[in-house]
This record gives sequence, C-alpha cells and structure tokens, in this order.
Amino acid sequence: MQYVLCYDIGTTGLKSCLVRIGETVELLGGEYETYGLYILDNGGAEQDTEEWWDAMCKSTRRLVEKTGVKPEEISGIAFCSQMQGLVLVDKEGRALRRPMSYMDQRGAREMKETEQHGLTISGVNVAMLCKSLRATHAASTSVKDPLWKYKWVQKHEPELFAKVAKWLDVKEYLICRMTGECVMTPDSAYSTFLYDTRKGKNGFSKSLCKMYGVKYEHMPRIIGCTEVAGLLRKEQAEQLGLLQGIPVYGSGGDATLIGVGAGATQLGDTHIYCGTSGWVGTVIDKQVVDIFSMIAGIVGAQENKFNYFAEMETAGKCFEWVKDHLALDEIDIYLSKADVEHSPESTCVSLYDYLSDVIRKVEPGSGGVLFTPWLHGNRCPFEDPKAAGMFFNIGIDTGKRQMLRAVIEGICYHLRWMLECQDKKIKTSKSIRFVGGGALSEVTCQILADILNREITTVAYTKDVGAIGAAMLVAVGSGEVESLADMKDMVKIKKRYKPNSENRAIYDKQFDVFKKLYKCNAKNFAALNE
Repeated sequence: MQYVLCYDIGTTGLKSCLVRIGETVELLGGEYETYGLYILDNGGAEQDTEEWWDAMCKSTRRLVEKTGVKPEEISGIAFCSQMQGLVLVDKEGRALRRPMSYMDQRGAREMKETEQHGLTISGVNVAMLCKSLRATHAASTSVKDPLWKYKWVQKHEPELFAKVAKWLDVKEYLICRMTGECVMTPDSAYSTFLYDTRKGKNGFSKSLCKMYGVKYEHMPRIIGCTEVAGLLRKEQAEQLGLLQGIPVYGSGGDATLIGVGAGATQLGDTHIYCGTSGWVGTVIDKQVVDIFSMIAGIVGAQENKFNYFAEMETAGKCFEWVKDHLALDEIDIYLSKADVEHSPESTCVSLYDYLSDVIRKVEPGSGGVLFTPWLHGNRCPFEDPKAAGMFFNIGIDTGKRQMLRAVIEGICYHLRWMLECQDKKIKTSKSIRFVGGGALSEVTCQILADILNREITTVAYTKDVGAIGAAMLVAVGSGEVESLADMKDMVKIKKRYKPNSENRAIYDKQFDVFKKLYKCNAKNFAALNE
C-alpha cells in the first residue's frame, strides 16, 4: 500500500490529489486552486510561477487536512503537467520572466526566419527537416512549440537572455523549486525538438542545438519519468505543510500520463482525451511520423514505447463556449425560467446535465448542421493558427438545440479525422478508452462511439486520470510494481458504449463534408484573421 501526492498542473488551475495504490489505484481526494493565464496583444500567453506555487501550497495543506493522511505516510510526489511551456531560470533556479504558456504564438517571425526558407515541406526547409527527422523522428511545425518561444526571448530580451542558466518546462520548474535540481524528463525533452531519440543517443543533440541557434548548456540533465529527481527541501516542505525528504519523481506531462492513467499502457492501446484540448494517442513500439498530418510518435513514460499522438487545440473548450454564449446568453436554456448555473444544486440538475439531456433529444446529424471546433486554430491533421470555428448549413428550421448537438458532433468528427489519419500509419485499438471531462457525459460517449464506429470505454476518476498516471509512475519507480503495462488492470472500468449501426449512414455522410470545410475555407480564414 502506497500513498502518493500528485499535482495535476493545468492551464488555469492546479489540483492536488492523494492517491492510494493497492490492488487498484484509488483517488482519496483532491483540492483545486486557480491561477492566471495572461493573454497579450502580440500573441503572447504567460503565467506566473508564484501563482503556481501559491496554488500548490494552499491546495496541499487543505488536502492533507481533509484526507487525514499523515505527511510521513506519503511515499512520493509526482506531477502530471501541461507541456510545451518555457520557464527560463538563472543559476539559483529562479524564474527570470513569467513563463510562456504552450498557447504563446509570439515566435512566428523567428520560426519563419529560422526554417521557412528555400525548398520546404510542411513549411520546413528540406535540409533542416531531414536532419530533424533523422534525430527525433519529428520536426517543429507549430509556432506554439517551445523552441520558438526560446528564440523569441533570445531576440527580443537579450539582457534577460544573457542571465539564463537552464531551459525548463512547467513541472521541471516546480521540481527545481522543490528539490533544487534542474532536470527534464524525456517526454518534455522531446517536445523541445532537440532530443535525439535514436538508439544509444537519448539526449539533447548538440547538432540540432547548433542548427537552431540554441545554447547547448541551457539544456538540463535528463532523467526517467519513474526516477527520483531529488528530495523535498526543508523550506519548501514547511510551505507545503509536508515533511522534508519526500522523494520527488521526474513525472510526466499530460500528453504522457493521461493515457497511462486511463489504463492504455499496452502495445496498440488507443485512448482519446477530451478536456480543454483533445487528442488521440496510441501506444507503439517504433517511432512513426506523419509530417503531412502533423502526427508523431512522441516519447512517453515507458522505455522503448512511444505515443502516436494527434492533437486538436480546442475540444471541451468548445462546449464551455456553448455554455457561455448559447446556453446562458439570455436564451431559453433555463429550467422553469430559473438560472440553472447559479441556482442551488438541491433545486435543479447541473447545467451540463441539462445540456446533455437537451442534446440527447436531437436527432443524430443535428438537422444537417455542422460545427468546426477550431476556436484557437488547429494542429492536426492541419496546422493553422488562423483556422476558426463556424456553424455550417444553418436553415430556417435550425434551432439552438441542433446547434448545441452540432458542437459535440463536430468535436467527435474531428477526433474521428485524427483517428483516421492514425490508421493510415499504425493499427489503433477496436476498443478505445475515453477520458477527460467530456467522458462524464453519457450522451457524448454514445455520440463518439457512433461517429467512430468503435466501442468506447470509460474509467473511474476520468477527470483525474493524469494524477492517477503520475501515481502509477511512483509505484513503478519505487519498485512496488514491475511496469506500467502490468498496471492496466488496476485501472477500474466504469462503462462500455457500443456503436449504434442505425446512425452510421448519417454520420458518414456528414463526416465527408466536415473534412472538406477547412480546405474550402483556409484562404477565407487567412484573409479574416491576419
């Protein structure tokens, strides 16, 4: 029996979780704290390290008090964190500027000047692309990649850049603050596009650093996700309400650990995540890349295993947009004309439950209405920060209920598109584990099963699978369990959804149109969103 303290570090908030590992993996409790995301006029998106730390301290103290687990019983600390951030620190491990979020898009000019010249494929100079593919089996094709954030600071903040000692990601900064150690796990290292994944290499490439103009000495020491990075220091332990000396593990990013926490840990297992963003991930044993669809076999937590990973920028965020702008914007989604969102829980069902009930009553296909879930651009199967959301094929008989369902179907169509792209290169699983906030809705689960024509399986603690995955790393790293693959059956199955064959024809027809909408409107998006 082990007790593990896990931190799920999201875009706008942090959840501290206590997980017990025995015959199954069980979440004992969680405490949540929010912090800022600062969107700047020049495409910047920043956060604040002190807000991260304050959120950790407050939530940890409440969690320990509420669960009754004593600090001396905690056997390890681990993270599941947002990825592709940039935290530049000095020799003392102090952040030199506000961290740049994965959403930051300021490096467009730096990206263009560095790799978008001469003969290009997918926007990358052919010679640079070949060199990157040889070493990493991937290439930086998105302005949101941390490499271009680094280059932006290098160019625009030279005095600050001169003080940089190490380039860290989000969880790596927090590990540094806890232990004093500057480390990076392979999954975070891979997302820099400077990490050589070839057999016998597995380290930052001096050659790639030189090609991109990155200082090799800025790259931290690499450790495994299941390795101990260091021990919790006295001052930090006191601030958190914990004991000095608790092992802090290398841990992993959200793209790494959500699949692990879902129990998709064996070769060929596919999972789908629907939170703020969304993705399709499949466990593979050889790196595969689809440069045209922007899918790569990214480094994960398991040695000699990779996650064939396809991402969309906004998934559940689209449903949040629906809640704010279609449901609560003075229009008709109220029970007995009561404000569902702000009424006491005892007097009405939750707003999301009500919306699900509304969507359930709409015919599959939403009356022919389609929605594109590109509210913050898109990554896969096309990279375009200027792409946007739209409703297509609205008629005089279209009502809000059809529009609400169209949003959920649009998210699922896009997930099917990414799954279809994966199937061109690898074999995805017949039964897919579905996790994240989207998996809480039985209506969404059934729509996804119908659109994908696959069995959809949900698990317990679906919103906290990242923290569950982080705890599983500690179980392996401490020797409690042999491997992550062995832990698949320790993740509890909640429900299975079979596809309804009666809906296949309408969804196939609309999916074919959905895939054409971007190609037909790419120039229009560019014209409107310069």
